[in-house]
Amino acid sequence: MVVNAAQFKASVSAAAPPPQLNAPLAALWWAAKGSWDQAHKIVQDEESSEAAWVHAYLHRIEGDLGNATYWYRRAGKSVANGSLEAEWEAIASTLLGSGRA
Repeated sequence: MVVNAAQFKASVSAAAPPPQLNAPLAALWWAAKGSWDQAHKIVQDEESSEAAWVHAYLHRIEGDLGNATYWYRRAGKSVANGSLEAEWEAIASTLLGSGRA
């Protein structure tokens, strides 16, 4: 069971995400595995602000900053300008800290 960011990060070495993850965290997990398409499929139809944040991050990875900006706005977040790794860590920590894994 994943209960914190360190455990979540360590779980990326597995073949599949932990089954108890919600959609935004599962998408973030797949993004860490380099599976952008799988991650995008998970969040593209989700309506939560958490999913929108992960969606923004995915479009930032893709290099589509216009689309990313739209999704950051939907998430109620400022456009990220740090490293992708730092943003991944911030999203994971925030989502896991919300108790909504």
